[in-house]
Amino acid sequence: MHEASNKPAAIIMALISVVSSVCHYLSTLATKPGHWDKTTESTTIFPLLETFFLIMDLKDFCLNENFHFLSQHNLPHDTDDAPSPDDTCIKTDPPSPTFALDTNTPFSPSSDSSGYSVFSQGHSLDPESPSSVSSGSGVSAAPDSSSASHFRSERSLTHSAHIDSILKCDYLSSLGSGLKRLCLVCGDFASGYHYGVASCEACKAFFKRTIQGNIEYSCPVVNECEITKRRRKSCQACRFQKCLRAGMMKEGVRMDRVRGGRQKYKRKADSGLTLYMKAPYAQPLKSNGNKVISQLLLTEPAPLCATPDNSTNDNDRKALLTLCDLLNRELLVMIGWAKHIPGFSTLSLVDQMALLQSGWMETLVLSVVSRSLGYSQELVFAENLLLDQSQCRAAGLSDLYTALRQLTTKYQQINPSQEEVVTLKAMALANSDAENLESTEAVQRFQDGLHEALQEYESSQYPAELHRAGKLLMTLPLLRQTANRAVDTFCRLHLEGRVPMQKLFLEMLDAKI
Repeated sequence: MHEASNKPAAIIMALISVVSSVCHYLSTLATKPGHWDKTTESTTIFPLLETFFLIMDLKDFCLNENFHFLSQHNLPHDTDDAPSPDDTCIKTDPPSPTFALDTNTPFSPSSDSSGYSVFSQGHSLDPESPSSVSSGSGVSAAPDSSSASHFRSERSLTHSAHIDSILKCDYLSSLGSGLKRLCLVCGDFASGYHYGVASCEACKAFFKRTIQGNIEYSCPVVNECEITKRRRKSCQACRFQKCLRAGMMKEGVRMDRVRGGRQKYKRKADSGLTLYMKAPYAQPLKSNGNKVISQLLLTEPAPLCATPDNSTNDNDRKALLTLCDLLNRELLVMIGWAKHIPGFSTLSLVDQMALLQSGWMETLVLSVVSRSLGYSQELVFAENLLLDQSQCRAAGLSDLYTALRQLTTKYQQINPSQEEVVTLKAMALANSDAENLESTEAVQRFQDGLHEALQEYESSQYPAELHRAGKLLMTLPLLRQTANRAVDTFCRLHLEGRVPMQKLFLEMLDAKI
């Protein structure tokens, strides 16, 4: 009885921590200098990252303690937008990697919406935020003093809604011990994984009817209608576009209405952006019982797929928008991955955030480079987003392309295994030049554990190459240099108003400059 009575109290305390963080964040909006104003020296606060960490910790606690917030029989049903007769059966196989969270297996953020659906769709999250810049808007400028009060008020409302969506979507959307995932289109409860996306029966049926009927919609306004559970039927054109942005695949709809069995389909190649993937790694070797590397292999997220941006017909701008949306989602997956690196969770929250703020770009860069090892000219940002030199030049990414290809060539000479790549990613995060650490000793122990794991692996798998571990470690300075080039590139794109960027992505960029 005593243990049971402590569970609600523990949840309340965790919720209080989250709410306290949110309130602390909102209270700083009126006094905190702009992220891009470096004229004043002050302690930098990164509220979105901190809140996201607290949310993940609370979700893990809820799952581990088997708290059931929702049950299957309480799922609401949409009576006004009923699915077609052959859509009433919920498909459950193959199981969605993002729809079910098995608490008995290692964490694997392996899809676009894996556990972080509130952030994952760059086009649908907070489109009116100050950080989202429309094409042709020019260089972003801070508001003048006459409008500062209104600007702060608008930001407070926007961020309040943003944090509220985090609390609702991230906790109550994951299926685990009774928790339900939300539809990525309208926000209703998802009934399954339909056409590549966690979605409700109503949106699944709407998408199917649209594709099978080859229906073309037109928005009566400006193609920016809000799609929610209550308003999803107000504009079919915007609802269909949101289905596509969420990742629903037209190829998944059976045009002949034949019952039974699933259509085998692949993502349609987007013109100018897609090639088939080659093997990105050398043939993986056994980890030889190395527990650290074995855990890193288990928690390594699968590559995300890019979601082509259909808001423009300009292929160069389309590539840039698609890339930024992909990086926004990869950042969230990377944060979830970092929390499952062996030894990382033993660090204090302050030190965890410090390492992430310092080394996140190195980790993302190494992921791109590792996927590009089988190519001589292209950069593989995703399995359906490959850019060559001419495409990068047209998108304004020439310097970044040169730096990434130089680093890729360096790793091609070593030909690392998958085990070495995942270990290097963790080491890039651990060896970052983080400042203001609470416990340098704890961080040093974390670094030493990864170094020892790499040395043990090299000794067992490459005994004839005595300096192989040293060669891999010598690539880290060039990796950091390339990451800094990437940060400079995306800061420039933001200041030029070229592409919209998520607030968390901007927050992390701010930590690197």
